[in-house]
Amino acid sequence: MKPQPSRTPFATLLSTCVLALALVVTATAVTALVRGTGQVASADRQGSHWVNTWTGMPQLTEPGNLPPAPFTGEKSVLADTTLRQTVRVTVGAHRLRLRFSNAYGDTALPLTSVTVALPAGGAAGVGGIASGSLHRVTFSGRAATVVPVGAQVVSDPVDFELTAGANLTVTAYTAQGQPDLALTSHPGSRTTSYLVGGDHTQDPDLPGATTVDHWYLLSDVEVLVPAATRAVAVLGDSLTDGRGSTTNGNDRWPDQFFDRLQSRAGTSDIAVLNQAAGGNRVLNDGLGPNVLARLDRDVLSRSGVSWLILFEGVNDIGTAAATPQAQQTVADDLIAAYRQIVVRAHAQGIRVYGATLLPFGGNAYDDGAGVREAARQRVNTWIRGQGHFDAVIDFDRAVRDPADPSRLRADLQVGDWLHLNPTGYGALAAAVPAGLFRTS
Repeated sequence: MKPQPSRTPFATLLSTCVLALALVVTATAVTALVRGTGQVASADRQGSHWVNTWTGMPQLTEPGNLPPAPFTGEKSVLADTTLRQTVRVTVGAHRLRLRFSNAYGDTALPLTSVTVALPAGGAAGVGGIASGSLHRVTFSGRAATVVPVGAQVVSDPVDFELTAGANLTVTAYTAQGQPDLALTSHPGSRTTSYLVGGDHTQDPDLPGATTVDHWYLLSDVEVLVPAATRAVAVLGDSLTDGRGSTTNGNDRWPDQFFDRLQSRAGTSDIAVLNQAAGGNRVLNDGLGPNVLARLDRDVLSRSGVSWLILFEGVNDIGTAAATPQAQQTVADDLIAAYRQIVVRAHAQGIRVYGATLLPFGGNAYDDGAGVREAARQRVNTWIRGQGHFDAVIDFDRAVRDPADPSRLRADLQVGDWLHLNPTGYGALAAAVPAGLFRTS
């Protein structure tokens, strides 16, 4: 048999070529990686990241809080409607972007055009805008966008000069409207918004517009800020949402707490994110999902959040049956839920500060026999206990009546013996130790 020619030289050549090619590819990849790392490192050195400067917890709009006719029809809402609303930002910047939410929509939400501006006179709840401040907002380079069911959209960055504590006007027009009545909003805005037919997103004023004290569609304003800029988020109910505060006054307790932070050099770059809703509960859905369900969406997913104030639980106690067994259960469950919130926040490097629950003697939650009050006291005792939270904020002590600790001070409550007036909210703001939030 004739001997077969050797394959060794060819195999060797092939192996050499493959090795050379691999080295070239590897070298290219390493070069790209080094360049990429350099770019990332450069970005880090520049020290910028996106942080929320304003939030409005998304909720499903109740029928009574839908826009009035003709802006709500039988099967659609906000059709051919311009919506202008103002929000107060807590961190200033040179660049911003918006988030619109369709969290509770059953149909896609089309946005036709959006603008941002400074409000006339810098005021909250006004329909006019300051001359020369209008900027168009785009989404992936386009003027219009569609927010899918249950989703949100983030706008392109907009070069815009914002100062901490300023009011911002956001105007949106939707030609089609939402073809359903499942509208996402934040009803407890305590801020006046404006509705008018047609596209008036670039108009300097909206004479004849219909006014409502609700926010719709807009859920977040974010700013590009130095890496040292951090945020504190607040989980709460109507006491944090500001029931009893002044419409267009921005005097909820988180607003007044923000004012305190602004007055101190070491805390003046901290954003305050009010993630509260009236009627909200820790354990069960109420107005909006329960805290355990919304924690990821409203706090843990937020860029730059370093601290969380947990001030919620009174609605859980107040809506549970006024029997010893039911109140024992709700107190146990609240304590277990607080532990869960701390564990989940700590996993994201967020410090958690527990705020004690306020008294409600004289309110409808007061059962007369003191069963619910005993549950509140038990929960507060646990909150004050060492090692449960990273720190305790004693709101109860700040506003309770020294002569009757089961009731609020008469001069601080709004008349229902549950909610506070602006002075009462100021007492809560003053009770938060600013030293807990220093970044420098």
